[in-house]
Amino acid sequence: MPEPEEALWMDDAAGRLVRPYTVSNGRTRPTAEFDLLTMVMATGVKPQTYLGPDHAHVLSLCDGPMTVAEIAAHVRLPAVVTKVLLSDLVDCGAVTTRAPLRMGADPTDRELLEAVLHGLRKRL
Repeated sequence: MPEPEEALWMDDAAGRLVRPYTVSNGRTRPTAEFDLLTMVMATGVKPQTYLGPDHAHVLSLCDGPMTVAEIAAHVRLPAVVTKVLLSDLVDCGAVTTRAPLRMGADPTDRELLEAVLHGLRKRL
């Protein structure tokens, strides 16, 4: 029985057999702007050129809305490499993105942080 494609590129002891920089062709900067909480979703448009197995894996995860951080965790790649792959998919129209919604509160507001801490302690 043939092994799943991902199993060919993974080793239990060593991890990924292909180094992350080779997955992104040595690129370290995405062509699109992403936050770890940026929502990504497939558009249904198929890439006109073959991008590679990692691109295909990322695209397969985008059937429903998913954050960049979740995608990176699923493909077991650093976030920056995942962002480069996603930017390739954005460039060819295969995925669309939506920036995370920013709430009106200041993320460094002491009262807000204390309320969150209180809520977390209450749950324990």
